[in-house]
Amino acid sequence: MPTPPPQADVAPADGALPMSALSGFTRGGAFGVYIHVPFCRRRCGYCDFNTYTPAELGTPSLQATDGPVGAYLRALHAEIEMSTRVLPARPIDTVFFGGGTPTVLSAQAIGEVLQALENAYGFTPQLEVTTEANPDTVDESVLQRLREVGITRVSLGMQSSVTHVLATLDRTHDPAGVARAVAGAKQAGLVVSLDLIYGTPGETTQDWARSLDTAIDLGPDHISAYALVVEEGTRLAGQVRRGQVAPPQDDDEADKYELAAARLESAGFSWYEVSNWSHSQAGTCRHNLGYWRDGHWWGFGPGAHSHVGGVRWWNVRHPSSYADRLGTGLSPAQAREILSPDERYDECVLLRSRLAEGLPLVLLRPHGRAQVDSLVGAGLCTVVPEAPNGVWGANTAEAGERLILTVRGRLLADTVVRQLLV
Repeated sequence: MPTPPPQADVAPADGALPMSALSGFTRGGAFGVYIHVPFCRRRCGYCDFNTYTPAELGTPSLQATDGPVGAYLRALHAEIEMSTRVLPARPIDTVFFGGGTPTVLSAQAIGEVLQALENAYGFTPQLEVTTEANPDTVDESVLQRLREVGITRVSLGMQSSVTHVLATLDRTHDPAGVARAVAGAKQAGLVVSLDLIYGTPGETTQDWARSLDTAIDLGPDHISAYALVVEEGTRLAGQVRRGQVAPPQDDDEADKYELAAARLESAGFSWYEVSNWSHSQAGTCRHNLGYWRDGHWWGFGPGAHSHVGGVRWWNVRHPSSYADRLGTGLSPAQAREILSPDERYDECVLLRSRLAEGLPLVLLRPHGRAQVDSLVGAGLCTVVPEAPNGVWGANTAEAGERLILTVRGRLLADTVVRQLLV
């Protein structure tokens, strides 16, 4: 087994969890499943996700069932079966296919994974099933077939509507293809989300405004907007290091975030997490809300991360290592952490403060409570008596006052969290 990272423990060979985690799992909280599909036809220059192209896998394509994709699917089903020996029976609330490019898999293969999960755990009546997709990998017939096998929501990687911005990001789709994909998804009856990136080298404010307006005009149910981060080891990082492109600028990204907040909210979208806006409660991503509210999730697939009842673990990264371990009856987990009460508290403050429903003050320790007035005075947050009415996806079960970030506070969310925790 690979050596675990510092401050992590070797994961048990059978994937067993401590009783404390299982007790937390049975007490409640959302139960989500993440499926990592580690394949892309081509790697984007800014991407550092755990994904592999045909060339990197030594295969001519990603279609053959006897190649890397077939081995991955067999291992994925084996991990689902293994998980049932670890977790008590409990229905799944949400499923999210991420990547990579999940739509490298056929609709039939995705449907068979969903059937395996339903056989293993069952689904709640309000099941949400999301798949990410590149606009140039889906058409109306593919999207209809995805709907038929159980997908309810699609998250399309639009990123920008400006050709030179897409070229800098090494994206392969034509901006016009996004409109076709959105139309096809709507025709199939899917909830539609568009993912945008701002701060790309060479992107002007006018470029970003154009992308926002284009996304809004397409009429999606949900829009995500994330600042570009130049990750070490990526092609973009090399271009920045060599001076071929300028690095993103904090002030520019802050201005673009404020522009996004203003335009999206004037168009009828409500923010429910710092980087996510929805046109209605039905459009929110309940799977991601499970992460932010400290729910439970099992991440299946190479490199996937999981969390159940205060225990976090992660799988080996390479598809062949993942398949080899499961082929010999071993858990694919590389390492794990059992979070201390202090670590769980820090994560709670970090994640819950990002939500528009607010961080319940009752969850703060005395030091954090003592910082609230100064944060309000600095214009970084407000305090309201209870969860605001009309906040999409708001969890109103916890009564009492809540701390809610202002737009400026959203830009300085890390500063707010540090002050609450120091």
